[in-house]
Amino acid sequence: MKHVKLYIIIMLVFFACRIAKNDKAPEAPLPQAFRNTPANADTTSIAAIPWKNFFTDTTLQQLIDSAIAKNYDMQLAVKNIEASQLLLRQTKLLNLPTANLQITAGTTRYSDNSLNGLTANQYLGASHIEDYSANVGISWEADIWGKIRGRKSIALAQYLQTEEAKAAIQTNLIANVSEDFYNLLMLDDQLKIAKKNLALNDSTLIVIRLEYKSGQVTALAGQQADAQRLTAAQLIPQFEQDILLQENALSILAGELPASITRNTILDHKNITDSLSAGIPSEMVGRRPDVKSFELSLAIANANVGISKANMYPSLIITAQGGINSFKASNWFNIPASLFGAVAGSLTQPLFDHNELKTKYEIAKVEREKAVIQFRQSVLNAVGEVSDALAKIEKLKAQRNIATEKVNTLQQAINNAGLLFQSGMANYLEVITAQSNALQSELDLSVIKRQELDAAIELYRSLGGGRG
Repeated sequence: MKHVKLYIIIMLVFFACRIAKNDKAPEAPLPQAFRNTPANADTTSIAAIPWKNFFTDTTLQQLIDSAIAKNYDMQLAVKNIEASQLLLRQTKLLNLPTANLQITAGTTRYSDNSLNGLTANQYLGASHIEDYSANVGISWEADIWGKIRGRKSIALAQYLQTEEAKAAIQTNLIANVSEDFYNLLMLDDQLKIAKKNLALNDSTLIVIRLEYKSGQVTALAGQQADAQRLTAAQLIPQFEQDILLQENALSILAGELPASITRNTILDHKNITDSLSAGIPSEMVGRRPDVKSFELSLAIANANVGISKANMYPSLIITAQGGINSFKASNWFNIPASLFGAVAGSLTQPLFDHNELKTKYEIAKVEREKAVIQFRQSVLNAVGEVSDALAKIEKLKAQRNIATEKVNTLQQAINNAGLLFQSGMANYLEVITAQSNALQSELDLSVIKRQELDAAIELYRSLGGGRG
C-alpha cells in the first residue's frame, strides 16, 4: 500500500512539472544593425542618456518636469499602478488556506409523532433540540498543477504592464512636449523672418515710390511692391496666432492653465546632444515600453494556457473544522467536553464538463499564439520607427545644407537686385521676385531645422529613451 501511495505522489509531481513548465519566449525579428546606421557608429544607444542630459534647455526641462508631475494621463497611470500593486499583494496570499469563523445558535421542534420527536422525548425529555456551535473552518487546495503559480505570474505580469504603460506615457509625453517646444521656437523664428522681410519691403516700396514720382516707373510698380509688402505683413498676425495657440497647447500638456511661455533660446541653439547613436537593436527591445508590454502579454497568455490545462486535472482539497458544540447553552463553553474537530481530504476530477474545459484550453493556446504574433509585430514596428528616424536625420541634414546655401544665394540676389535697380539695370519685378523667393526660402529653412529636431526626438523616443 505504501508503494502505491509513493507511486501516486511521484506521478502527481511528474505531471505537475509537465503542466507548469514555462515555454521559451519567441525570437523577435531583429536585424544585426538598424538600417541607415552610419558606418563605425557607436554601439551605445542615446536611449541610455537621461532625458535631462539629452534636452539641456532649462525652459524645456521645466516644462517636461511639470508634464510628468501634473499631466492627467500620467496621474491616471500612477493610479493604475497603485491598484495593480494591491492585486499583486493579494495574490501572494493564494497559497494560504482560507479560514472562516462561524457561530450559530438554533432550536428545532420535531413532531411528537415523528421518529426524531419520539427519540428526543425518550432520551432528552424534551420536545425540541437546541444546538449551539462556534467553529473555525479551514480549506486549502494543494497547488499540484501550478494553477496558483499561474495566477501569481499573471498578477505580476499585469503589475509590470502598468509600469510599462506609465513608462510609455512618459516617453511619449517627453517627446510631445519637446516637439511642441521646438515648434514654438520655429514659429518665433518665422515671425522674426516675416518682420525682417516686411522692413525690407517697406524700404523697397519707398524707393519705388520715389522712382514713380520721378517718372521712372509706372503706378503698377508701386502697387505690386505694396502687394508684396502686404503679403509679408499678413504673415505676422498669422504667426502670432500660431504662437499663442502653441503656447496654450504646451501649457495644457504640462498640466498648467494656458499662459505665455518664456523662451531664452532660439531655434539655431537646439540644445540637443549631437551624438545620435541608435546602438544595437536588442537593446531597443529591452527599453521600449510597448514592446515590453506585449512581451508581458505573452507571459500572461502562457500562464493562462497552464491554468486552463490544470483545470482538466483533479483538484486536491484539504478541509479542517474545529470548535465547540453543545445541545444546551449552559454547556456550550464546557471545555474540553464541548470541543470537536474534523479533517477531510477530497480529490475532485471534472467529468461531464471535460469537453468545455478542453475547449477553453485550446482557446488559451490560440490566444498565446496571437500574443506571439503581436509581440513580433511590435518589435518589427519598433525597428521600423528607429530606421525611419535615422533616415530622416540623415536626409534632413542634407536638405538643411542645401536650403542654407539657397538662402545665402537669395540674400545675395536681393542685394544685387537692389543695386541693379538703383542703377537702372534691373526692373522692379526682379527686386520683388528676389525678396519673395528669399522670404519663402528662409521660412522653408526654418521648417527643416525644426524637422531635424523632431527626427532626433523621435529617434530618442523610438529607442525607449526618457523612461527613467
